[in-house]
Amino acid sequence: MPELAPTTSAPPRLGVALLAAVLGGWLMSLAYPDPGWWPMLLPGLGLVLWALRGRGVGGGLLIGAVSGFAYYGALIEWLTVYLGLVPWLALTLAQVFFTALGGALIALAWRWVPRAWPGIAGRLVLTPLVVGGAWMVREAVSSVFPFGGFAWGRLAHSQAEGPLAPVVAWTGFSALSFLIAVLVALTVAALTDRSVSVSRRASVPVGFAVLLLVWPAFPVTIIGTTTVAAVQGNSNSGLFADYQRGEILQDHYDATRPLFGRDDIDMLVWPENASDIDPLRSDYAAGVMDIVAEQVDAPLLVGTITVDGDETFNSQLLWRAGEGAVDQYDKIRPVPFAEYLPAREFFYPLAPDLFDLVPRDFAFGTRDTVFDVDGVIAGIAICFDIVADDLFLQMIDEGAEVIISPTNNADFGVSDQSVQQLAIARLRAVEAGRALVNASTVGASAIVAPDGSTIVELPLFEAGTMVAEVPLSDTITPAHALGRTLEWLVILFTLATIASAVVLARAQPQRGGPTA
Repeated sequence: MPELAPTTSAPPRLGVALLAAVLGGWLMSLAYPDPGWWPMLLPGLGLVLWALRGRGVGGGLLIGAVSGFAYYGALIEWLTVYLGLVPWLALTLAQVFFTALGGALIALAWRWVPRAWPGIAGRLVLTPLVVGGAWMVREAVSSVFPFGGFAWGRLAHSQAEGPLAPVVAWTGFSALSFLIAVLVALTVAALTDRSVSVSRRASVPVGFAVLLLVWPAFPVTIIGTTTVAAVQGNSNSGLFADYQRGEILQDHYDATRPLFGRDDIDMLVWPENASDIDPLRSDYAAGVMDIVAEQVDAPLLVGTITVDGDETFNSQLLWRAGEGAVDQYDKIRPVPFAEYLPAREFFYPLAPDLFDLVPRDFAFGTRDTVFDVDGVIAGIAICFDIVADDLFLQMIDEGAEVIISPTNNADFGVSDQSVQQLAIARLRAVEAGRALVNASTVGASAIVAPDGSTIVELPLFEAGTMVAEVPLSDTITPAHALGRTLEWLVILFTLATIASAVVLARAQPQRGGPTA
């Protein structure tokens, strides 16, 4: 295998590269709430990509694993709040598996593409494009596999409060991650290349950054408004909470009472699990729903656990006073190892004490994702639905004009989980060109405009209500029209280019050997 071309600086020694990977992964985690310092993503990712330059497959696996552990270990620390170290470590290591493979793929891109195409364009443009694509390939795979994947902590998620948020309406989440990774890879290539002047090298990443920053927001057409009220009951509704039957329902009823008697509300939203008694099986709970819907003079969207035969569902009901549940959404993508245990006969014996925490398996919903609320089409995304790209494509295809995202974040206490989730929801609003109502049992609760800005929000762990006139839209953004097309094009481009580069470079005279 040939040595690195003399036109570039030597790669870092393995020890230095590992330190850079740890620091880079940690800096990247700071880009997400909390603290949400989105600029930290750029130097953090830059250190990780720099550490992968000149590595062989083994070195790429090692650096990818180390950076992934530092990154995800810090990012999802909230998993330890009630569940402890074991689930946190298991999920972190699952992601480390993918970041290791991604590190190897990025190392292949750095090593082979500039050898196959050694000109300035190959080194300073094509190689960074493939490196950025390799990063996106890893994200795309780990976001859907296995068991639906874990689509948390994508590069795009860092931009909820950042300057590139408007771009997501054009590209979708995966392609925005690709563009961010390309920008950083262009910068790393410019800093390490020695063949041309600094000004010429810098012009590529600077020009690309300017293009991203000046790219216009996609125009959203507003077709009307609806007045939405949402309730945060501040209920003791965590997995291990010690509460009396009906207590969570009572908390949300009490929090809603200040809205009684109003006549300007079009729909009332209660969070996921807001009623710990299923009104479809309890006359008492059904009576409470009737009172609330009647007193607010609006349909109630309420989260509860429902049963159909032998199947249990995490559901959101559309409830009308005197009529009961007139529509129902059952969560299509229950969370593995939380709402159900996949391959229970295999996993349960490995850690029975731990998996006793998942005593029942929620079934996968098959209903549509929208409610017709007096002519307003509301898309429903329960809790972790917010990270599933395909569910949002389905929701918009089914005509959603506003997005309702009920959630229960009580399991994560005073941690970063709820604000990270709200950041993802904020970016979803921009991607879809829809206002979004994020209603949580304990927070973070907010109503977000189609441009991602906050219309109204509530403090964490305080009972309260939000009321806002929310814009409606039927805009089809480029992100939705393209669906996963850009993602698949980047995947094919990346894999085909790396494979071609290996073949072309191996056909050249070889000398030297790989760097660890």
